[in-house]
Amino acid sequence: MRVEEAVVGDVNRDLATWLVAQRLEIERLMQERLGAAAPAASGPEAETLRRFRTFASTALMRGEAPRPVLDGLRPNERRVMALLSAWSDAAVSLAGPDAEPVRKSLTPLLDAFRLAIRTTGTKRKASGRPRAARRAITAAIDRVADLYFAIDVDSGEILDANPAAGAALGVARDALLGIEFNAFVPSDAQSPWWTALDAIAEGQENVVFAASMQDREGRVIRLATSATRYLRSNSRTLALVLARPDTKIQALVDAHPAPFEATGA
Repeated sequence: MRVEEAVVGDVNRDLATWLVAQRLEIERLMQERLGAAAPAASGPEAETLRRFRTFASTALMRGEAPRPVLDGLRPNERRVMALLSAWSDAAVSLAGPDAEPVRKSLTPLLDAFRLAIRTTGTKRKASGRPRAARRAITAAIDRVADLYFAIDVDSGEILDANPAAGAALGVARDALLGIEFNAFVPSDAQSPWWTALDAIAEGQENVVFAASMQDREGRVIRLATSATRYLRSNSRTLALVLARPDTKIQALVDAHPAPFEATGA
């Protein structure tokens, strides 16, 4: 089915008008929920979001969805769809008693936009063996309770993360993709991260270090962390990071005997 035919429904000019009128409030709520993972005010993500708003408004005004205009954009599908889902959730929250009708109207539009991104993006290879092993590894990492990040050692960009990382930082996992890891690291705690990434960049295979991150509300998470070097086929070096909350210090405090207290005769 063509994208133009993927969404056909009733004309809903009232919802289209409401979404336009509530644009700033929807985006404020989305920014609040995403914290450091929110898109920058300018850039390809903000432009993609703007085009989705136009696409959604047009579809609601006409009762059918035209093909989204994505010319000139190269959006990361997972990251963009996480942002658009956050935008949709914010709109639904603001709708109050009309939340369910709003959700029902926006869901097929999100699906159509996702389909357009997939069909407009870089052509995928049609030949070659399926990467079953890679998919199995990804599925296993997604089930790990530790936080997992794949970080470009040159730019500090998060190229992948698992659900545990998103849950710990308070945002959807895919919303972390494409942003710098230090957006979720306190400014006074970034040195151990960059020292580890520099060591990986210079050829060290594995680095173990103590680190800190902060969730979207600013709460600090102290971590026991390891980073392993991985060289991609395009010669980009990644640090595959596994981290878990560091409970050793707290355990020592809990196990330390209470000071002796002298008692009177």
